[in-house]
Amino acid sequence: MSKMLKIVIIGFAVYFAATAIVLQLYQADPENMSWQERETFNLKQIGRLNLGTPRDDVIRLLGSPDISEAKVTDSGEILILFYRTHHVKSDGITTRDECTPLLFKDSKLIAWGADAYSEYQSF
Repeated sequence: MSKMLKIVIIGFAVYFAATAIVLQLYQADPENMSWQERETFNLKQIGRLNLGTPRDDVIRLLGSPDISEAKVTDSGEILILFYRTHHVKSDGITTRDECTPLLFKDSKLIAWGADAYSEYQSF
């Protein structure tokens, strides 16, 4: 019985080691996700962002935006990247109302969400 116990313990140790290696090395690629997986991924990652995060870091994390727009104002360049975060209509088209907008001023994240986008539209 002690030989069987050793085999079981070694088996669990190998399993946990393999799992730890996969979790350390795996990097999610938003481009290869289904739209449902990508919505969940985007929502989770956007919740972890900090104000001031560089635009390139956000794109590296979330991948290409679903929609983007930009405007030059008296106070600088404003860029909005829209990432799909919730399902509204099953029509195969991603629209702004299915996305969370991320606002960047001079390539730094300054705000996100529907209220921030509404304020941007009044500039």
